Amino acid sequence: MSEHPTGLRERKRQRTYRAISDAAVALFLEKGFDRVSVSEIAEAAEVSKPTLFRYFPAKEDMALHRFADHEDEAARVVTGRPDGRTPLTALEEHFLAGLRAHDPVTGLCDAPEVLAFHRLLYGTPSLLARLHTYTARSEEALAAALERAAPDAERTALTARVAAGQIVSTQRVLATGNWRQIADGAAAAALLPRAERDAHHAFALLRTGLAAYR
Repeated sequence: MSEHPTGLRERKRQRTYRAISDAAVALFLEKGFDRVSVSEIAEAAEVSKPTLFRYFPAKEDMALHRFADHEDEAARVVTGRPDGRTPLTALEEHFLAGLRAHDPVTGLCDAPEVLAFHRLLYGTPSLLARLHTYTARSEEALAAALERAAPDAERTALTARVAAGQIVSTQRVLATGNWRQIADGAAAAALLPRAERDAHHAFALLRTGLAAYR
């Protein structure tokens, strides 16, 4: 039986997203973000400029496309957690698994191409500013998942939004700390035990409601 046309179109669409993003990132790494024109990216990706802008509204989005896959990751972890597992426990276990796999999202990855991309990201103010948009969408998705997961008596949108903000910020702080040590020359494998301890400590703070600062 042949595959549904909608599935084929979506796969082709995703391939085009990746092709444009990969071409853009390669040029950014080679020349610097501000020195690459949209025309150069379109030529490298073998698409027209109008097609390029149908997929990406801005140059920053071409560089940050890989983050789009992670926008709803925390929400999916909460929604798909096993019965009896709390949202925080599921998120902590997921983050720890990412550390052990040296997932670039955790900051604990010393692959040369990841190091180069992180230097591009953290060295380009417009990319960091645009990253906040992706972070905000991640918080919104997580807040919705947390609100659904809460007991009826505690199910308020404000509680879920505050919790989502704390969780996403905690993961960002952990990842940034890991990345800074990697950028200073530390090896990911050697840093893993410390990164795991830091993650356990950070999630413990989330569970206690930052009691030390009451």
